[in-house]
Amino acid sequence: MGEMGTDEAGMDKTGRYCYAIVLAAGSGSRMHSTTAKQFMTLGDRPLICHSLQTMEKSPVMDECILVTGKADMEYVRQEIVGKYGFRKVTAVVEGGRERYQSVWNALQVIKGKRGDHRAAGDSREEYVFIQDGARPFLTEEILRGTFADVCRYRACVAAVPAKDTVKIADREGFADQTPDRSLVWTVQTPQVFERNLIVDAYDKLQTALPALASQGILVTDDASVVELFGDCKVRLTPASYRNIKITTPEDIQVAEAFLGGGGAG
Repeated sequence: MGEMGTDEAGMDKTGRYCYAIVLAAGSGSRMHSTTAKQFMTLGDRPLICHSLQTMEKSPVMDECILVTGKADMEYVRQEIVGKYGFRKVTAVVEGGRERYQSVWNALQVIKGKRGDHRAAGDSREEYVFIQDGARPFLTEEILRGTFADVCRYRACVAAVPAKDTVKIADREGFADQTPDRSLVWTVQTPQVFERNLIVDAYDKLQTALPALASQGILVTDDASVVELFGDCKVRLTPASYRNIKITTPEDIQVAEAFLGGGGAG
């Protein structure tokens, strides 16, 4: 896992090192299953293997930190990482109750790795990709697009323009506002940031959590943390409508249709 130069497609990785945090600590509650969704079979392998395989093959990614539930850690080491030969996975980390806690735990590992792979240099040469393990249709094109944008803008998220009209509801469940659809995007993962930018933002989040809770402010994704505590805007990087997150039984049916029709995976 070392540095690399410009590849055959013209992507320059010289002096840049990319970590991935892959989140696989969710439950199967909305799937109405006792098996966590990321370990359900999709095609011929567990769902989480699809995005991990894309990262394993990609010249964009150098190293992966896999986050899972405490009870699943040994299973993941043996039946996911070991069985399928994911050499870029260098650590399996225990997740937290909330998403932000899982990301924070993984960031502690990355903080401890500073200088492991090269001499210390400009902090902007290290980047962190945060990926939902339940998004099996991650592609090389999405990785390259977000990598190009994070190098330019310091923070970006995979996203697609909304296809439907979106309504903002009031507390009673009535339509209150209708945003201009041309400005509405649906956010996906990976969400990608300069290493120091995301680490510093999450550091500040830990201190601010009680105040945010008292104000009813929810932290639903990593971009939200950077929007609250970072010093730059988050770029929306065009991705793919196939880059779906598996949340309900219906999503599995859609994913199987994508696979049957030659979808990414």
